[in-house]
Amino acid sequence: MSYAGQPAAMGCPGCVAAPDTPEIVLPDARLILSLPTIHCQACIARVEEALNAHPGVNGARVNLTRKRVMIDADRDVTAEELAGRLRAAGFEAWELDPAALQDTLTGSTGRDLLMRMAVAGFAAMNVMLLSVAVWSGATDATRDLFHWISAAITLPALGFSAQPFFRNAWSALRAGRLNMDVPISLAIALAVATSLWETWLSGEHAYFDAALTLTFFLLAGRWLEARARSAARSAAEELTALEVPRAWKMEGGEAVQVAVAELSPGDALLIRPGARAPVDGRITAGVSEVDRSALTGETLPEVRSPGHHMSAGELNLTGPLTVVATAVGSDTSLNRLAALVAVAESGRSRYTSLADRAARLYAPGVHILAALSFAGWLVWSGDMRVAANIAAAVLIITCPCALGLAVPAVTTAASGRLFSRGLLIKNATALERLAEADTVVFDKTGTLTSGNPVLTNWSSLSEREKAAAVLLARGSSHPLSLAVIAAAEANPGQSLSAEDLREVPGYGTEGLIGGEPARLGRPDWVGAEAKGDGLCSALQVGDAPAALLTFEDSLRPGAEELVKRLLSMGLEVALLSGDRSEVAGRTAAALGISSWRAGVLPEEKAQYIRDLRDRGHRVLMVGDGLNDTAALAEAHVSVSPAQALDAARAASDIVLLGQDLSPVAEAIETAGQATRRIRENFRIATVYNVVAVPLAVAGMATPLIAALAMSLSSLTVSVNALRVAGRRK
Repeated sequence: MSYAGQPAAMGCPGCVAAPDTPEIVLPDARLILSLPTIHCQACIARVEEALNAHPGVNGARVNLTRKRVMIDADRDVTAEELAGRLRAAGFEAWELDPAALQDTLTGSTGRDLLMRMAVAGFAAMNVMLLSVAVWSGATDATRDLFHWISAAITLPALGFSAQPFFRNAWSALRAGRLNMDVPISLAIALAVATSLWETWLSGEHAYFDAALTLTFFLLAGRWLEARARSAARSAAEELTALEVPRAWKMEGGEAVQVAVAELSPGDALLIRPGARAPVDGRITAGVSEVDRSALTGETLPEVRSPGHHMSAGELNLTGPLTVVATAVGSDTSLNRLAALVAVAESGRSRYTSLADRAARLYAPGVHILAALSFAGWLVWSGDMRVAANIAAAVLIITCPCALGLAVPAVTTAASGRLFSRGLLIKNATALERLAEADTVVFDKTGTLTSGNPVLTNWSSLSEREKAAAVLLARGSSHPLSLAVIAAAEANPGQSLSAEDLREVPGYGTEGLIGGEPARLGRPDWVGAEAKGDGLCSALQVGDAPAALLTFEDSLRPGAEELVKRLLSMGLEVALLSGDRSEVAGRTAAALGISSWRAGVLPEEKAQYIRDLRDRGHRVLMVGDGLNDTAALAEAHVSVSPAQALDAARAASDIVLLGQDLSPVAEAIETAGQATRRIRENFRIATVYNVVAVPLAVAGMATPLIAALAMSLSSLTVSVNALRVAGRRK
């Protein structure tokens, strides 16, 4: 959560989405910014134009696919000023740590599978060309020659392409369990063995083409899975990179920028206004207001001065602070939250996916069926050769392709659809778990609210008071001062002059307005009395009575729409907040949430989720702060905004890139559609088996029939999966 005010991302009316572009890396790129809201060629042009016009920027190149911009800039140009320039142009922009992105493009798993799939496909096409002659009636020496040529192509091709299945199957068997790769490996091995046997004995049929086709389609499924995992890994790296790990260490009276990992207890750090504390420490110099909302959910800042303690994650607001580190790294106060998260995530890891549940039934069922077919035909015919051929046909034809594609094809299509709406799926089973959610629990500050205070009584001020408030507010970066400036943009009031403006950290801003002393800040400092329990400040100019300015935290874009849609979908909605009861109650009432709690500690949030789970509920938790991490990990499935702290993002399954909350409802609907498509794919595979397996058991499944049946089932499953991607908004 951040108090920093920035304009909402601007759309591009009438623009058309640009095609994906390859990553173009500037050779001297020093800065990388994330641009979560860009979506078209016009966005690219505006971003590059804005950056290239900035002094010190030598070049900027936007990558639309990854939604980031690479910038070659002089050393004195900072990411903060460039991000501010883009926000002023209407784009969300966040700095990324280049070191955390180094591995994003270097994953070799997908390329390895793609290479194996290409070899299997190329070999399958060549063997099928030879098989056409056999199916067309080639006999005797000609048929045998084609079979031997097919064997010469198939053996090295499978030796390379089918390695992933054999390795996984062997690992499972050594562990004393069965997985989907065991029947797959057995089918490939038995198909090749029986085909070689048939070729040696000058038999009529061989399954070389079927074995290669089976391998090709299964590798296609694995490649889709690897692509989804790679996207999740890339997303995780980019989200981690949002939290740039730097700190300002005092050395010889100078502030030197160092990596947070290099800090140790006893180091003196400078924490500038707008920066978060990277360590636990004791304040030795400076007075400032500190925002603890990420830790506690409390919206009112606290005044801190020498002698006070500061925890990692707290946000310094108004004045520079010098802090001596007392705990760094895993020894900070955040370690308790990390322990809670670890315990909660161990429970989530026990979730069994639909694919795993299908494999538990499929693997032993296929083995038993093939064994019975072999035994039955051996007893019936007394011919080992016939029995082995039929057992191989049963293993080949029992849709491992369809089952292998059922989940990854749907998951890839659904993830692509959600990515286009600004949602990144981090966990392989997140969509399945999201579809099961029946209760949604929200954090308040930074999640349902934006964390940007809004001035509520601007119209009640006189023109003179408005002008004075704006002049004083411009001398401060405090969130309430930014709210005053935002309220005045449409109606700046009369012109006055300001002199000798100075900010008093922890209190407010004072100076001369029109020659008279004026103050804007804490009511008790100005000489006024605060009313109620909300956010407020006071303004006094000269001898005039002090005017009270009242503020409320603004709702996050899409919050009202999201809550309405969730309630209309029949889901239960609750609000948990660490903020005061009056503030949490107003937010709940504004959104129509009847179930809410205030003043909730991090441990109590996690316990609330556990209590719901024990009563049989499947909870979706949406939060952004350090105080939400345990609850996010404890929930059945969880979502956090990209601007959340790294601990919250790490604990969540899905990350929302933009400011708008409304896509969360679409994610739930898409997850339901995806789960239905997965179940439909399993039913398609089941129907296919009901029809095809009797043919195989009866000895009627020739290699041609097996190859056609496999291809038909795989294509049917893939087309059904694409129905999820085809319903984008």
